[in-house]
Amino acid sequence: MPRRPAVFLDRDGTINEEVDFVRTPDQLVLIPGAGAAIRRLNRAGLLTCVISNQSGVGRGLYTEETLTLIHARLVEDLKKEEAMLDRIYYCPHHPTEGVPPYNISCACRKPNPGMLLAAEREFQVDLQRSTVVGDRSVDILAGRAVGARTVLVLTGYGRQAAEECAALGVQPDHTVGSILKAVEVILGEDGFDG
Repeated sequence: MPRRPAVFLDRDGTINEEVDFVRTPDQLVLIPGAGAAIRRLNRAGLLTCVISNQSGVGRGLYTEETLTLIHARLVEDLKKEEAMLDRIYYCPHHPTEGVPPYNISCACRKPNPGMLLAAEREFQVDLQRSTVVGDRSVDILAGRAVGARTVLVLTGYGRQAAEECAALGVQPDHTVGSILKAVEVILGEDGFDG
């Protein structure tokens, strides 16, 4: 089977409003335009996955069962906008804080590329033809680790991340105002929009 490109989206601050740990389904609120952006990726035939650090589990702020309900809410809200995700990958760990068995160093917590590599195996993804979109420097670093294109959105923690990236000497391929603008860049560059 030929390898295919994917779009990997951070969750908090990229798809939904940043609230410093979404702890209940009711706290998950889509950023305006997020549903439309993901719908456009779907219609272009691009594999669309979430990659999200969820250290709130490891810190004991909520359980994986609660996180499942939060993700069900995300799927439901996107479905209302005729959009869908092919997979939601998350890392529940934190290397220095939290409760066992989650308080560990792992390969899946961004900036490590473990979630991207899991998608590569599961869906035969061509990571070098893929794009990572997020509002944090760890999103950009994870994308860079696998040779993917990177787009920093200025929602959520995006403005702070732009400064962090500059300090680290790691520049995203694009910096845009929102997920909707990120999708316009992706589809325009890859020739999917006409």
